[in-house]
Amino acid sequence: MIMGASTHFFSVFFPSALAFTLTLLLPLQASDQSGFISLDCGSPEDTMYTEITNNISYVSDAPFVKSGVSESISSRMGADNAPFPRQMRSLRSFPQGIRNCYNVSIVNGSKYLIRASFLYENYDGLDMLPAFDIYIGNSLWERVNFTDTHMEPSIELIHITSSNEVHMCLINIGNGVPIISSLEFRPLLNTTYQTVSRSLSLQSRFDFGLSDKEEYRYPYDVYDRIWSMVNYYGHEPVTASATTGAVEENNYKVPSIVMKTASTVKDISLNTKNSSEYYVFMHFSEVVELQPNQSRVFNITHNENFFYGPLIPSYLSTLTVSNKDPLNASNLHLFSFISTNNATLPPIINAFEVYYVKDIIELETNQGDVNAITKIKSTYGIKRDWQGDPCVPMKYPWSGLNCSNATAPRIIYLYVQVFYEANILKGWITLIHEKMQNLVYRNLSASGLTGEISSYISNLTMLRTLDLSHNELTGELPEFLTNFPNLRVLILTGNKLTGSVPEVLMQRAEAKSLTLSCAFTYPNGYSRALQKKKTKRINQNVLIFHVAEHLKRSIQERLLKSKNQQVHYSEILVITDNLKTSIGEGGFGKVYLGVLSDKIQVAVKLLSASSQQGTKEFKAEVSAEILTIVHHRNLVSLIGYCDEAENKALIYEFMANGNLRKHLSGVHILMQFMIPIHWSFKNSSTTVLSWKQRLQIALDAAQGLEYLHNCCKPPILHRDMKTSNILLNEKMQAKISDFGLSRIFANENDTHLATRPAGTFGYVDPTIHLCGNFSKKSDVYSFGIVLFELITGKPVIIKSGTGNEIHIVDWAKPLIVEGNSQSIVDQRLEGCIEICSATKFMELALCCTLSTSAQRPDISDVVKQLIKCQEMAQNRTTSHGPPINRNFSYTSIGSDSILSPR
Repeated sequence: MIMGASTHFFSVFFPSALAFTLTLLLPLQASDQSGFISLDCGSPEDTMYTEITNNISYVSDAPFVKSGVSESISSRMGADNAPFPRQMRSLRSFPQGIRNCYNVSIVNGSKYLIRASFLYENYDGLDMLPAFDIYIGNSLWERVNFTDTHMEPSIELIHITSSNEVHMCLINIGNGVPIISSLEFRPLLNTTYQTVSRSLSLQSRFDFGLSDKEEYRYPYDVYDRIWSMVNYYGHEPVTASATTGAVEENNYKVPSIVMKTASTVKDISLNTKNSSEYYVFMHFSEVVELQPNQSRVFNITHNENFFYGPLIPSYLSTLTVSNKDPLNASNLHLFSFISTNNATLPPIINAFEVYYVKDIIELETNQGDVNAITKIKSTYGIKRDWQGDPCVPMKYPWSGLNCSNATAPRIIYLYVQVFYEANILKGWITLIHEKMQNLVYRNLSASGLTGEISSYISNLTMLRTLDLSHNELTGELPEFLTNFPNLRVLILTGNKLTGSVPEVLMQRAEAKSLTLSCAFTYPNGYSRALQKKKTKRINQNVLIFHVAEHLKRSIQERLLKSKNQQVHYSEILVITDNLKTSIGEGGFGKVYLGVLSDKIQVAVKLLSASSQQGTKEFKAEVSAEILTIVHHRNLVSLIGYCDEAENKALIYEFMANGNLRKHLSGVHILMQFMIPIHWSFKNSSTTVLSWKQRLQIALDAAQGLEYLHNCCKPPILHRDMKTSNILLNEKMQAKISDFGLSRIFANENDTHLATRPAGTFGYVDPTIHLCGNFSKKSDVYSFGIVLFELITGKPVIIKSGTGNEIHIVDWAKPLIVEGNSQSIVDQRLEGCIEICSATKFMELALCCTLSTSAQRPDISDVVKQLIKCQEMAQNRTTSHGPPINRNFSYTSIGSDSILSPR
């Protein structure tokens, strides 16, 4: 508990003579805007003007960013009709690339207020509200999420810089095109807004009392903070004395026009973000010239704990009170202002600011690597997303780069195919050699390289992987390829190389210390004889080394026998034979057939650059929990992944018989995996699933879901259970797939996951629309829909002959309750279904889809009931059994049922 001033919990700033002098000089300061950086984003490159609403001088952002598209909202509504200041009438959008960055030069070690403003206003005519991330250095500053076309979000950060440049990046998260309207930097005194080496992001800033305008900023505020007028419920504006003049400032320099107004105050409550710590800054000034018999004295408490006091506002003089240590995270912060016993006037407040803590880390890539890659960029005119620091944010390096996790990151992977669009690759290796000796991974595949393999590669002594495949390289393999002590992968396929391969490389490949893949033509005839050179060499007319099999074996050992489940993109190309066989496509991207050693098949989901859900799904799937703890015979195994810059892939076990939905719909798709694939094979036979097969599939899927709910610690929700996410292997064993929407509970006691919509239309628990939360019982509801599909053979949304649509539960339930349950059974099962097990199966489906989630069974109970259904079906009979109980309830399954209300 905070006991008082002796705890040093708060800080207080009083005015000074210097501050008063600066107040008198305000008009002069306001005119020079010293240190201001004001960028009108998207305006023409030579733009320079003074905005009439605030007298701030703006310039174009073009010199500070090398990508993006200039857009204008004025073009849609007319410049004269646009009700926005000029700097908000244009914007820069970033439709290309995941990251696009601004480089802004500032004064190292100085404190700045950084403000970014955004206005969508349907500039693109698509009426699609975007959401995207903003990074400063290596740290997420804020997620910008538009909820209305006309909203004008603005984010502010108070930050002390650690270099001479600030790199601010807009990150495309797959929810629309990032945009920005203006970017502003305002220098502050380092003695203001003090924290322990942490940055502050603005939540709110209020001006209390009656004002002539809704908001004030520059030139009233020399720091160009934006003060918004607030009429807090229960607060009464204070009538200032007629003689009220300018208010004496302290270092915070709150504008006199803000401090000359005040409101009485009893309480101020703040709804805050759970995960954040907070700082508040309260500004006080007496605006009434008190009589001798009047006094205004009060204390301040925070959540009923002492915060500051006694506080006596000084007439026309600013006093600032703030917490020295951050306020603990809480849903609600309640500040109470309590008059002392001898006070005759109520507490007042003039201005109030709230900030939450941001830990901004400004890493910088090793300067030598920066110089090298910058020279490459300049030489070849590369634009794309090559702005800002090459490696920072570390989650989003430049396209084609991967970097080490060091305090000063190093470039360790370079994919030079990003240079291909310039078609000016010849000679780039020479430049690389001069500046980047520590590069350890080089992928030059499909880069349009021509000529001989450059001798400068020999200086990259730390290379571990070299991929020169699918270029136009000619000449013989150079001897220096034998001199790389750390080389583990060498891929040379798809070139016009001639001659022979050094025997040293062949020996290393045979010893499995090198994975080697090469195929090229030797024009002078076929010969197995070794040339009589100092280094023996082997010649072939068509020299095809199936050494790729060694690579497949190495990959297989890592994926299936060890915990190292990450592979390189070059290895993805090997196991998929250069993405030869596509077996499907979905929201994540294309799915390719892969083959490991011993003919083991896998499915490789390759992230598409245009994927709307891929990045999120990739992050969800490639988690330590999924890879290390989620293993069950009825869950499709994620056995590996690739995460290299723009090349991202997920590797799963292959499920030869596709998904359950296709079997139930009568279209049996061979070689289908993970997502609905709209293929058909003319010669493929359609096999109707028997009743016993359907029971086993239901039990398999239920056991997989039971493992996620009740065996994983913490539990996991699937959140998208449906027949197309139940896959069948060659033995018709069912496994649950697609954990792209799965989430792991924070703790075992949590029974819901909030906020983000998930699932597929028709399968989603209708109670979610009321409470907004997924729970285990939501998965059970979706599984009940699957049970209905299994017994009826119909899709979740049934279309009538007239084109009307009805949900499968709404169609089946009345027929079951009326005693006409046999009419819903899949006609293809006629004469081949055991009626008692079918009756129990229908009742179970109804239990799972009850409208009240608390009445639905736990998935473990569902498993037990499905086992009983199987036992009933063992003694197959096609005789007509009793109809389902018309007075069906949760407990009507039978006296031996373990299902009971929970």
